[in-house]
Amino acid sequence: MTEIWDAVVIGAGPAGLMAAEELGRAGHRVLVIEAKPSVARKFLMAGKSGLNLTKDEPFEQLITHYGGAVDWLAPMIRAFDAQVVQDWAHELGSELFTGSTGRVFPTVMKASPLLRAWLARLDGYGVQIRTRWRWTGWEDTALAFETPEGLRRIEAASVVLALGGASWARLGSDGAWAPFLRERGVGLSPFQPANAGLLVEWSDHMKPQFGQPLKGIALRAGSLATRGEAVISERGLEGGGIYTVCAAVRDGAVLHMDLLPDLEAAEIARRLSRPRGKASFANHLRKVLKLGAARTAVLQEFGRPLPQDAQALAQLVKALPVNHAGLRPMDEAISTKGGVCRDALNDNLMLKQFPGIFCAGEMLDWEAPTGGYLLTACLATGRWAGRAAADYLASSATR
Repeated sequence: MTEIWDAVVIGAGPAGLMAAEELGRAGHRVLVIEAKPSVARKFLMAGKSGLNLTKDEPFEQLITHYGGAVDWLAPMIRAFDAQVVQDWAHELGSELFTGSTGRVFPTVMKASPLLRAWLARLDGYGVQIRTRWRWTGWEDTALAFETPEGLRRIEAASVVLALGGASWARLGSDGAWAPFLRERGVGLSPFQPANAGLLVEWSDHMKPQFGQPLKGIALRAGSLATRGEAVISERGLEGGGIYTVCAAVRDGAVLHMDLLPDLEAAEIARRLSRPRGKASFANHLRKVLKLGAARTAVLQEFGRPLPQDAQALAQLVKALPVNHAGLRPMDEAISTKGGVCRDALNDNLMLKQFPGIFCAGEMLDWEAPTGGYLLTACLATGRWAGRAAADYLASSATR
């Protein structure tokens, strides 16, 4: 037996729920299908440390953080930029605050109250949600699903795929959908880790620094640079600063760390040239540069043997090469690059080869750093695809 719906949204993360909201608002019968036992698991996990909804920046600044996908995503994010994201959250009853870095959070610092209000809105539109249904591709023109009750088939006039990327498989983003599209000739880019930590094989002297933050640093790899922080972990380096530059590192750029970004090399050299008397070189370095334990340890780790010449050491402090073994495994990355190629979709995010089938969210081939940019684009593309799917249904009804 095959069910028939106006629209089916596969994937109940932020992009999928936003698409369902637009379709439901337009008055269509909408079914949302999720493979996991509950919806929006990655969204909820992100909210455990404070749900960063967006970055409070003007569109012209916000859009610059989407790398090679800037032109593609620009109209979607312009239509659902940082201010519109905040307005949407306010409409769902969330009080927000903006931190000192411009990041926007719910006052309660959790995702669950916002999600409950969102699901209540969808319920008001008549949107139905089924969990533990895993999409297994197509059978003829019908969507096929493995469910607790066995195989089920659904026909829909419009479909929005919001299946996520290929990181955090335990939360639902496992990339298992890719073969279904590839078999049908849809262009896909290989998945790669994004917003991932670095693997570093530390020497034993670094053990006391595990868990310590590296503050007051700057990082540069290729054309990417940041003043963000990093954390020394047992397995390497983590944190927002690393995530910001990891795309360039992944693509082969050398990573350099500036341990004193507020000082010019000449000033550092001048301080190092002060007479040290009977002080050891290590104590002299500690007194004149005041790097602290974590930065000093990293300087020793990556810079040994340290040059005794003040000019050479100053240059090393300003551009310390970070020796690493690459990025953490893809499933440990916060997000991924790769997925459905831009050329496979029209401007409405509809697959060119398959009228009525739209794609949204992290399954599209784009990437962005953490800090609100990821969620903003997921919401924006979900809204764009949902509105386009609603328009498609409306135009089909008049034919």
